[in-house]
Amino acid sequence: MKVSKLAQNLIGSEIIKIGNQVNDMKANGATIANLTIGDLDSDIYPIPALLKEEITKAYRNNLTNYPPANGLLSLRKAVSEDLKTRWNLDYSADEILIAGGSRPLIYATFRTIVDDGDKVVYPVPSWNNNHYSYLTHAQKVEVESSPENNFLPTAEELKPHLKGAVLLALCSPLNPTGTMFSKEQLSEICELVIEENNSRTEGEKPLYLMYDQIYAMLTFGHEHFNPVSLFSEMKKYTIYIDGTSKCFAATGIRVGWSFGPQEVMDKMKSLLGHIGAWAPKPEQQAVSVFLKDSGEVDKFVADFKTDISKSLQVLHDGIQELKKRGLHVESIEPMGALYLTIELNYLGKTKPDGSKINDSSDLVFYLIEEAGVALVPFSAFGNSRTMPWFRASVGGLSVEEILAMIPRLEAALNRLS
Repeated sequence: MKVSKLAQNLIGSEIIKIGNQVNDMKANGATIANLTIGDLDSDIYPIPALLKEEITKAYRNNLTNYPPANGLLSLRKAVSEDLKTRWNLDYSADEILIAGGSRPLIYATFRTIVDDGDKVVYPVPSWNNNHYSYLTHAQKVEVESSPENNFLPTAEELKPHLKGAVLLALCSPLNPTGTMFSKEQLSEICELVIEENNSRTEGEKPLYLMYDQIYAMLTFGHEHFNPVSLFSEMKKYTIYIDGTSKCFAATGIRVGWSFGPQEVMDKMKSLLGHIGAWAPKPEQQAVSVFLKDSGEVDKFVADFKTDISKSLQVLHDGIQELKKRGLHVESIEPMGALYLTIELNYLGKTKPDGSKINDSSDLVFYLIEEAGVALVPFSAFGNSRTMPWFRASVGGLSVEEILAMIPRLEAALNRLS
C-alpha cells in the first residue's frame, strides 16, 4: 500500500517498542520494574484532590462543548497570574496558548517557525527534537553533550552552529537526564542568541529559542532559571513550553500551555485550530481554579517533590553501591524531573547463552529478560547505539519496587562476561 513519503519514512518511538515488550511480559505474569515511560503510577502519585474535585464538578455542570481555540480565558488569566507570582514573568492572557498537553505546542512551535530546509539546533540527548525536525523537513543540527557537563549543551558547543539557524530547542530540567542549567550556563547561551539576532538584517527570520520547562517545579536543591528572567531582551525570541502533566502528576489530564511573542502565539493558535488539539474544557476549567489556589498548588508540589526525590535518591544510591562493588556502572546526582541518568558499561560483553551485547538496545532487552528491569537507552534520544547511557524514570514504581530491582540488576550484569 502506498502512503506519503513522510509517513513511509517516519521512525517509530523506541520507547514505545520497549514498553510494548514490557507490557506483553507483564501480561504473562512477569515481574518487571518498568523505568521506561516518563509517566506516573496514579495509585502512587494521584493528582491533587482539589484538581480532581474541580474536574468532576465541571463535568457535572455540563462544560462539555468546545473550548475557545486558544484556551479558556479563565485558564489563560490563571496561567498569567501564576507566571507572574512564581517566575516574575509578565505575559498577558493573549500571549498564552492552551493545548492538549505539551506535544502539540512543541509541534506547533516547529511548524510555525521552521520552513523546509531551515536549520534547527538542539542537543543530544534530548526528547523528540529529531522527530519534530523530520516532520517539519528541518535541517537538523545535533550537538552532542557530555556527562562531564551533565549532558547539557554549553555555549561553546552551540556557538559554531547558530549562524543562520531559526530555532534552538532546549529543556531544563532535561528529559532524559533530570539535569538542569545553572544560571551561568543558561546566561551564556542567551547571550549567544541575542548576539546572533543582533547580527541579522531587517526582514531576516530571527533565531528563536524554544524553552521547555515542563519540569520546572520538580527540582531538588537546585534553582530553575529561564531565559527571559535572565535577559528581558530574550522575550522577543523565547517560546516557552509548560503545563500540568509533570508538576501536578497529571499526565493524562492533557492541559499544557505555551507563551511567548504574541505574533508567534497567534500563528500557533491558528495552526492548532485546524488540528483541533485543544485540551478538554472541563479539565481546563478545573486547572484554572486549581492554579488560583497557590496554597494548594505549593503544598501538592512540595509533597510530590519529596516523594519523587526520595525515589530518585534510592535508585541513585543503589547504582552507586553497585559501583562500589566493582560493577561498571555510574549515575549522575538527580537535580530535577523524574529521571536518573545511568551508565551501564557492558556493551561488547557476552551473555550466558554465548551471544554478544552489541549495542545499548541489546543490553536493554537482555536486562528486561534476565533482570526484569526496563530502561531506555540514550539512542532513543538521538545518541549512538554504542553509547552505554540510559534513562531511568521512577514515576511508575514505589520505593520498595526500586529496592527490590537493584539485586536483580546486579545479578544480571554479573552474568555477563
